[in-house]
Amino acid sequence: MFKNIIAACIFLSPFILPAQNKNDTVVNIEGRLITLSEIVVNNKINVPAFIDRVKNDTTFYKAFRTLHVFGFTALNDVRMVNKDGDIKASLRSKIRQARNNNCRSMEVLEETTTGDIYDENKNFNYYTGEMYAGLFFTKGTICGEDNIIKGRDISTSGLSGMEKHKAQLKMLFFNPGKQINGLPFISGKTAIFDKDMADKYDMSIDMEEHNKTSCYIFKIKAKEDRKSDVVIDEMTTWFNDKTFEIVARNYLLSYDAGVYDFNVQMQVELTKFGEYLVPSLIRYIGNWKAIFKKRERGIFTATLFDFVK
Repeated sequence: MFKNIIAACIFLSPFILPAQNKNDTVVNIEGRLITLSEIVVNNKINVPAFIDRVKNDTTFYKAFRTLHVFGFTALNDVRMVNKDGDIKASLRSKIRQARNNNCRSMEVLEETTTGDIYDENKNFNYYTGEMYAGLFFTKGTICGEDNIIKGRDISTSGLSGMEKHKAQLKMLFFNPGKQINGLPFISGKTAIFDKDMADKYDMSIDMEEHNKTSCYIFKIKAKEDRKSDVVIDEMTTWFNDKTFEIVARNYLLSYDAGVYDFNVQMQVELTKFGEYLVPSLIRYIGNWKAIFKKRERGIFTATLFDFVK
C-alpha cells in the first residue's frame, strides 16, 4: 500500500503538500491546491487530466439538449414567496412533451395556480417564472432539433432582453467556470478555473456512491475571506468513476453588486435512459433583486420521467 501511495503521488502532482487530515494528500496543479482523499490517491487518478475533464465537460449540457429529442412527462412546482417564506403565488402542473416527425410539442395535462403567478394574458408576472418557462416549457411546435453539441456554443451575441438573460443563465448553468460576458461587475468572477482565481477556492476530490453509482466527487468551495471576489460560492459534482459522465451537481451562487444582488441554490440529478443521459430532477431556491425590478424569492422543482424516443 505504501508503495502505491508513493507511486500515485509522483504521478499525480509536481508538488505534494501536507494536509489537515493525515490520510489526505494535497497536490498543486497550476497553482490550485487540491485535496485528495486516501481512496482517490490509492486509485492513482490523474489529477491534471481530471481537472481538464471538469473544465471541458459536455455531458451535462448534452443531457439537457437530449430533452429536445425525446418525449417525457414532467411535474412542475413553482412557488414565489415573501420574506417570511409564505407563498404569495404558485404554479403546479403536469406536462407531456411529445415528439413526432422530428418535431416536439408540449401539452399541459394538469395545472393549478394561486395568487398573481400569471397576468390576464397568462404571461408570467414574475421574472423567475418567465425564466423557468423559457428553459423548460415549449410553446407551439418546434422542428428540426438534435442533441449534437459539438460546435454549438452558448452565446449572447446578437441577443438582448430576456433572450440574453436566458443565454447567460444557460452559460452559468451548463458551463460553470467559464467567463460569462455581459454580466455587469461579475463576468470574470465566474471563471473559477482561471489562474487568477486559484487562490480564492479550496478544491477536493473524493469518492462515494451516489444513487447506486460509484462516483468521484469534485468539490470547489470559496475561501471564507474571498467570498466577495467570487460568484460560485460552492459547487459539488458527482462523476461516474467509469464513464466520467455527470451523475449530479449542486451549486451555491451569490453576489451583491449594489445595483443587483442574488443568492441561488441549485440541485440537478441526472439519470440514464437507455444509452442517453437525461435530467430527472432540478431544484432551485433563489433570492434576487435587480435595478428597476422588485425583489423575487422563488422556489421551483422539476421532476422528469417516462422518457420515450
